[in-house]
Amino acid sequence: MAIKSDAWIKRMVAKHDMIRPFSAKQVKKGISYGLASYGYDFRIADEFKVFTGVGAQLLDPKAYDESAFTEVKGKSILIPPHSFVLGRTVEYFRIPRSILTICTGKSTYARCGVIVNVTPFEPEWEGFATIAICNTASLPTKIYANEGIGQLIFLESDEDCQVSYADKKGKYQAQKKITHAKI
Repeated sequence: MAIKSDAWIKRMVAKHDMIRPFSAKQVKKGISYGLASYGYDFRIADEFKVFTGVGAQLLDPKAYDESAFTEVKGKSILIPPHSFVLGRTVEYFRIPRSILTICTGKSTYARCGVIVNVTPFEPEWEGFATIAICNTASLPTKIYANEGIGQLIFLESDEDCQVSYADKKGKYQAQKKITHAKI
């Protein structure tokens, strides 16, 4: 496997409609997004699910209580201290069968105590990615919608995988909205 360059990403987007909408250059308005030298900086949409914890005794991925969250739409969101929100990408992704991505948070937010958690995009996964945004700081932290939140690094194998996410009929395949944990 090898990390892929901006030229390779452009070719794959054209061939597989891999990222939509796609910004073929780095947009530096606000927190940057778009094509980078060896990756793609994705954006957070203006829809959020804020963890309130109201009525919840426990967060359990096997028995998820969606009532512990409230839905918010806006140009920005404040994450309370030591809490988190769920969001989704602006971009819809279609990952080819020979590709795996690694997802990282943007350093601008990391410097404010924000940790962005997105799992790798497996071969043949597609959808809007659900993103967990955690505020580790002791103060509220502001997140800006439609601006950069994380980066994808693309790895290409020299052969296709035997079983892709689509082959497994993955439970998060083709998600269109913020998706809570499923079992």
